[in-house]
Amino acid sequence: MDSDQGLPLPQRYWAILVVALGVTLAVLDGAIANVALPTIARNLNASPADSIWVVNAYQLAITISLLPLASLGDRIGYRHVYVGGLALFTVSSLACALSGSLVGLTAARIVQGFGAAGIMSVNTALVRMIYPHKQLGRGVAINTTVVAVSSVVGPTVASGVLAVATWPWLFAINVPIGLAAFAIGIRALPRTPGHRQPYDFISAIMNALFFGLAIVAVDGFGHGAHRPWVIAELAAVVVIGYFFVRRQLTRSQPLLPIDLLRIPVFALSIGTSVCSFCAQMLAFVSLPFLLQDTFGMSQVETGFLMTPWPLVIVFVAPLSGILADRYSAGLLGGIGLAILSLGLVALATLGAHPDAFDIAWRMAVCGLGFGLFQSPNNRQIISAAPRHRSGGASGMLGTARLTGQTLGAALVALCFGIASKNGPTLALGLGAAFAAVAAVVSLLRLTSGQRVETA
Repeated sequence: MDSDQGLPLPQRYWAILVVALGVTLAVLDGAIANVALPTIARNLNASPADSIWVVNAYQLAITISLLPLASLGDRIGYRHVYVGGLALFTVSSLACALSGSLVGLTAARIVQGFGAAGIMSVNTALVRMIYPHKQLGRGVAINTTVVAVSSVVGPTVASGVLAVATWPWLFAINVPIGLAAFAIGIRALPRTPGHRQPYDFISAIMNALFFGLAIVAVDGFGHGAHRPWVIAELAAVVVIGYFFVRRQLTRSQPLLPIDLLRIPVFALSIGTSVCSFCAQMLAFVSLPFLLQDTFGMSQVETGFLMTPWPLVIVFVAPLSGILADRYSAGLLGGIGLAILSLGLVALATLGAHPDAFDIAWRMAVCGLGFGLFQSPNNRQIISAAPRHRSGGASGMLGTARLTGQTLGAALVALCFGIASKNGPTLALGLGAAFAAVAAVVSLLRLTSGQRVETA
């Protein structure tokens, strides 16, 4: 395979189909479980608080294993990690469907999270190998669109399945799709060379402890957990993080790609991503409370009125992907994030009795801004790294997204604790501030210079 020309047609189409199917499964399963939690809790005789682990176990497993699996992809090839993740995700989906207890379901969800991490850690690296460099923005835009569509249809899919079947079918439907994607992927996905350096298992363990404890601590702080425990967790994060970073500085290809963060445009793109996803999560978590508790709307109305945001992304992301092949990601991202910030300000300043149109057009503005930013930013992250470090860049992309989302969710809880009545408005205002900061960071890329891609 010519590293510059990507895969030949029609293999390119089959390969991107496999990537799209895998990403769809991984993103959907993060969304559908939220809707099904009450049903699962009742069926398994579990408390609502305990049932939360069905969601948390999946997200935590993904977060702690993204970078280790991305590093493994650099070593053994992205195709092996991706199809391995697909296989693990498919088998564990069947285990989820057959689970008869909350403990069994949670254990299966942990394994499923590791499978999803295998898919998500190297999917963008594979897109870089599938598409020629001059069309990379289009390939990344397909990924972005798939994520947006999967996110918006997740609750709808879950509600539709639960209307005609029991909750185990939410996981059982993954099995035939996963098997089909695995079979096609074995033949269509590109084979990429790796390296023979020994795998750094110590760094992988330190990574899991660092990110796992950081997420638990931030989540506990936002939800008012016992303060001494939170302080102890944060202290452990600082200590582990110090030795983790010191170890990475001595490695030629570190698991935590500190060497890539020395590339100014890469570091700025990661910073832009963290701030933007923090802004998005501040909005997504707080908006249902604003629409239902403040404006008295139903769950159905809330879902309908929030749809313009991801729906606009579906249309804007392909266009921004094409633009990303021609114009600077710093400029496109700066414009998009400025629009997002204005949209969030508009939502935060809604009147006392807004009608559906007042809310819908503001949601659409937010979707326009986020869609314009995301594809160019993802393209910049993956193309700023040398080709043989595409796995590390792909892993950092996913880690930045999860870090921003975790921080955003914790900040929403903090806003609600500070101002319970005006918590949603405060969270939206804070989200607008994060989007504005992200816009500034994005524009700084215009003066940081561009790194020439190396083979």
